[in-house]
Amino acid sequence: MDTADGFDAFRALADRRGRPGVRLIESLADAAAASPAGPQAWAPAVAARRGLPAAAGLGPATFYADLATGHGRRHVRVCTAAACFAARLGDHLPEVEQVLGATAGTTGADGGVSLQTVRCLGYCYAGPACLDGDAPCTGPDVADQLAGRARPHDPPIPAADATGDPVVLAGITGACGPWQVWPETVATRTPEQVRAEVAASGLRGRGGAGFPVAAKWAAAGRSPDTVVIANGDEGDPGSYADRLLMEADPARVLEGLALACFACQTHQGVVLVRSEYPRALERMRTALRDAYADGHLGRDVHGGGTELDIRIAEGAGSYVAGEETALIAGLEGGRGCARSRPPYPTRKGLWDAPTVVNNVETLAAVPWIVRRGGPAYARRGSSEETGTKLVCLSERFARPGCYEVELGMPVLRIVTELGGGPKEGTELDVVQVGGPLGGFLAADRLDVPLTEAALASRGAALGHAGLVAFDRRAQPEEVLRHVWEFAAAESCGACSPCRVGSRRGLEIMRAAGSGGPDGDGAAEYARLLRVMGEASLCAFGRRVPAAVRSLVRAYGDRLAGWDR
Repeated sequence: MDTADGFDAFRALADRRGRPGVRLIESLADAAAASPAGPQAWAPAVAARRGLPAAAGLGPATFYADLATGHGRRHVRVCTAAACFAARLGDHLPEVEQVLGATAGTTGADGGVSLQTVRCLGYCYAGPACLDGDAPCTGPDVADQLAGRARPHDPPIPAADATGDPVVLAGITGACGPWQVWPETVATRTPEQVRAEVAASGLRGRGGAGFPVAAKWAAAGRSPDTVVIANGDEGDPGSYADRLLMEADPARVLEGLALACFACQTHQGVVLVRSEYPRALERMRTALRDAYADGHLGRDVHGGGTELDIRIAEGAGSYVAGEETALIAGLEGGRGCARSRPPYPTRKGLWDAPTVVNNVETLAAVPWIVRRGGPAYARRGSSEETGTKLVCLSERFARPGCYEVELGMPVLRIVTELGGGPKEGTELDVVQVGGPLGGFLAADRLDVPLTEAALASRGAALGHAGLVAFDRRAQPEEVLRHVWEFAAAESCGACSPCRVGSRRGLEIMRAAGSGGPDGDGAAEYARLLRVMGEASLCAFGRRVPAAVRSLVRAYGDRLAGWDR
């Protein structure tokens, strides 16, 4: 972790809780990056140096993808998530394996090259994508770029406001610079006033759950031990909004986190950044150093008597670790597995302290709300779901990019007017909405408002609001298989319904083919979906059946055998 201040409130809390594993993940990551061997070769020694048993090191080292994969002198991460899959139907992976002379998940015999598959690098607008070390390569010729036959392609994220008065994109569009709200707030306002504005705004979490932000802040009870976490590790394939904000306007993310800490009456915050976003990590660290240098953080901030310490932490490669209880487990040095609730993190979270987790986009909206007032924000969007949302369009659209829209805008307008419809020479078939476990809409069923309630009525979900287009080249059964492969690979394994169900679902899918299971297989498949949806520990497992069913409905007769 990184801090620019002499006082480390985050570490002090860990020490008071008697938790020696606070820096364990970082130490394991350093060891993994230097070794072509698996965790068994180095994780026990790392744990021993921390005064921990071998199991404490092997647990997270074998769980997180970045740690479990051996690292050669050249380490390449290739994206196999939805948008990159849709771009080339998965053909880029064998091409990359061929030019590197390495199979995914392995390290070459001489330790020279290693290849790791990941699920989303935040280049959904230009996929397929790879990271060669930390250097991006994107586009249909990504294998040629890795081979040195073509120049590496690293296009910026196209971003635009479609509301006329941007909230989250205010800094990126030039409408409002960073750190315009914090100095005046900390000097003249009270935490109660900030909470009241956010409550009046109706702001809900933009990470997928949609929980009222002010209610979550209030649930922490204003304990001085409260930790507020900016979650930049929610890597829904298809959405790159968090990457955009952390790279292009990191100061706004920090300002939103500072305001949240102020509202919660605490002096410690953490920003967790996905390891798949190395540039975002670098820019967040730079912005943090600048914030301390400019007096926005530290002791007696702007003479108002407020003390605030913020840390930057790096993830280690796990989709489920973006779920708030799994994220907390990772920060504590453990496997990123979801935990049962209650108790909720706002009562017993990081090292048993009250913990508030807000995603990056959520926090980026807070400065606008505090500056312009909660009622002004509440007048935007729909009457039931207020405000704006960042929507990301994938590479299969004519104009891919990140657009700020008001909630309630029809998905059809987003696709046709902002995205320009399907890419030239393609025919739109289905659209994935809200991430891999969100849902699917048929191309002729897109006239639905972009709200959680409206999308849920169609079997989809708002989630991070990433829109991934699949054109007619993609075979329905291959898309269905891709969903099950994602579920099986990313299940954290904390509960049997999801751990067993996701893998068994994939086995049934592979065995049955396009016609779907019959007889006992059909009964087992239907029972599997029901148990996963009702008994899984967290939203990951519970959403798999909904995503699968929505895909089957979107394709209609072409997946009729899978209608369970």
